[in-house]
Amino acid sequence: MHQMEPPGLAFTLWIFAFLSVPAAGYPNGKVREACSSMMPSHGHSPQPSPEHTIWVNETEFRPGDHIKVNLSGPVFEGFFIQARNAENLAGPAVGSFMLAEERISQLLTCGLVENSAVSHTSKSKKKHVEAYWIAPTDAPEHVQFLATVVEKYKIFWVKIPGPVISQPNAPPLTTSTSITPENLPTSQPVYHLTKSFNASGCGSTKFCIRNPPKCDPGAAYCFFLSFKQNNHSVLIEMSGPSEGYIAFALSHDQWMGGDDAYLCINEDHRINVHTAYLTGRTPPVLDSENGLEDISWRVADGLVQCSFRRNLRLPAYKGRFNLDANYYIFLADGEASEGGLIHKHHHQPLITNGMYNVTDSPKDVGGSRSPLLLKLHASLMFVAWMTTVSIGVIVARFFKPVWPHSLFGKEIWFQVHRMLMLTTVLLTSIAFALPFIYRGGWSECAGFHPYLGCTVMALAIFQPLMAGFRPPPHAPRRQVFNWVHWSTGTTARILAVVTMFLGMDLPALNLPDPWDTYTMIGFVAWHVGIDILLEIHSYCLIRKVEVIDDDRIQILQSLTSAEAEGHTFKEIVLTIYICGNTAFLITFLAAIHQL
Repeated sequence: MHQMEPPGLAFTLWIFAFLSVPAAGYPNGKVREACSSMMPSHGHSPQPSPEHTIWVNETEFRPGDHIKVNLSGPVFEGFFIQARNAENLAGPAVGSFMLAEERISQLLTCGLVENSAVSHTSKSKKKHVEAYWIAPTDAPEHVQFLATVVEKYKIFWVKIPGPVISQPNAPPLTTSTSITPENLPTSQPVYHLTKSFNASGCGSTKFCIRNPPKCDPGAAYCFFLSFKQNNHSVLIEMSGPSEGYIAFALSHDQWMGGDDAYLCINEDHRINVHTAYLTGRTPPVLDSENGLEDISWRVADGLVQCSFRRNLRLPAYKGRFNLDANYYIFLADGEASEGGLIHKHHHQPLITNGMYNVTDSPKDVGGSRSPLLLKLHASLMFVAWMTTVSIGVIVARFFKPVWPHSLFGKEIWFQVHRMLMLTTVLLTSIAFALPFIYRGGWSECAGFHPYLGCTVMALAIFQPLMAGFRPPPHAPRRQVFNWVHWSTGTTARILAVVTMFLGMDLPALNLPDPWDTYTMIGFVAWHVGIDILLEIHSYCLIRKVEVIDDDRIQILQSLTSAEAEGHTFKEIVLTIYICGNTAFLITFLAAIHQL
């Protein structure tokens, strides 16, 4: 989630990349959050009478034994199997499993017991599944197998009771917890918010993050996150425009990985709240139990809103950070597909500009969706390739006869041209280094942009080096130099524009689309239009000059009074051109500043 992008699942994303969600019927079978209740987060009630059966090949077991477990019945898509203490079916999973059919089943870790559950790998149709349960050394005297079966999203059975197996010489089972449809939960507890959050108290009684700064949490464009401490717990409110999910993460740095994440996922207009621990840019591991309380949510007017409470410290939950410490805070959003699967965040997550303690003095802060170094990279490249280089080219092509006088031993036009081109090389070199400093190396997620950028950088350096060896004006090789110099510069400018087009939509910058594309097209059209206007003007002047021979270069060098009359026109056009380029540049820089 960090100043970041990711094409890839979510708070990749940072959070970067919040990429999977919990639900017993989800196609990928990642249902760790249902470890305790074995209840799919589908927003529907389970079916009353089981149609599927569980059987095992033994009635007794000893620690270390492998017991074959079979689940069968009418065609189903998803399943979830556990073994529990028969005298405490509400307790944690017991023992571990070994797969018999890796194509259709997978192992999951519930609580602290590795491989303590089996689930499906896809929603493919199946009539039976097999697995082997391995009895642990500390197994209870009596073990019962339970299963949740999903026929389809709205039709499922929860905690279907299976056989009870016992250790040799174990006393008879005296306590049995009856599992009936009547005492099963109909869904996870849900509380509905009745209205949007508000910003009252931000900076005075609660810590708030808003994007854009100072926006109203009820507005359709506002991302909002607040923390309000009450004794040893914190009430957290989060909202934002999304049809999929919104999420935030606490991080020790400005990079995705090693972060404590919280996700509110919109699944068929029902919000599921989850926690996850982010490891690098890989899909997050969702917790089977999260320690969150007082969960509430609301979906209205294009906004996803959720609130929950958690204790300042949750030592029993791995991956949960203490809230009374300093962190960078990420805020991200993205799409969620049917079944609750989430995808990589739309754009770079918002990241606070500094580290904050949300339980310290209340503040009302903003953040940036683009890292400072990358904003500087983009700004310098725009300055170089939208102003200095384009103005320098115009001066060299059309102002030789306008500014022929000498300045410090060289013609004025040449001094201006050289100064602008060296400035371009300097700005490009600085901007080129910034992404490598930020990334700490090469970026594999930026497409063709870095490859074209390296090509532009090489051409930009080659141009002044080649100019240092240019032949005298009347040397035989001067014409060859002129063509090579022109073609290299033109190629660099074309590639620079293409590179800027590609860079504007990268997640780390992500200028408003399609505004950025139209504005860049406008700049290109503006430059080409001015270039054509000056070409037409030069052609008209040449028509007034007496044609001495057919060599066009000699004609251009044959200054006449007719050409001199056009100097004022060229200077006016140049002034207008500089003003136009400056306007485009300021527009882009202002947009970058808002990221």
